Amino acid sequence: MNTFSSSNNRGKPGSDSGRKERRDGAQKRVRKRKPLDQTALRDLALSYAARFATTGAKLESYLARKIRERGTAEDSDGRTLDLDVPTLVARLIELGYVNDDAYARAKSRDLTARGYGARRVEQALWAAGVDEGVREDHAPTEATAREAAALLAKKRRFGVYSDKLRADEEGEYEGGLQDVNSHKLREKQVAAMLRAGHKMDHVRFIMDASAVADVEQWIQEALEEQGYDND
Repeated sequence: MNTFSSSNNRGKPGSDSGRKERRDGAQKRVRKRKPLDQTALRDLALSYAARFATTGAKLESYLARKIRERGTAEDSDGRTLDLDVPTLVARLIELGYVNDDAYARAKSRDLTARGYGARRVEQALWAAGVDEGVREDHAPTEATAREAAALLAKKRRFGVYSDKLRADEEGEYEGGLQDVNSHKLREKQVAAMLRAGHKMDHVRFIMDASAVADVEQWIQEALEEQGYDND
């Protein structure tokens, strides 16, 4: 009877034999991941660059991690191969598969379009290994920074965009901002906008504005200073 039970339970999820089979299967899958040679490393780099917008520094970091995970192959004499990551990344940059400038431009546009400020853009580009000069080239303009601050405030219903405010027929508010938002709430809203990377003077303008039209005019002034007329 015991022999029958043991045989019948073999391979079942809760049995000892089932757990051993899963362990053995996992070990076999791990063993199938061969150590990397230069060709395999190149294939990994091309695949990564094709799937993700990246920078040279991010690609180098990815390849270094893969080498740590899988190890380095040996040559026919049993010597560990010397994998040249910097040269491989430089070649992909030369071929246009990796472009820090394009990455920085797209990242800056994406973050400001989501309501993040210049400081968050700078932090994101720095973390991606973008050089200082390129970061400066793609820093949000004053007008873009103002638009992003207004966008975040509108999305989060901060300050002048609060749904608690009541405007009269002229678009002016019947009560001051402090009448409808407590000091504590204002502090939380200011802190949230600062965390999103906005400048304090931008945050204060939006929090202290008496009408949405004031914010729109503030943005328009910056656009005109850049030589762009929104009309």
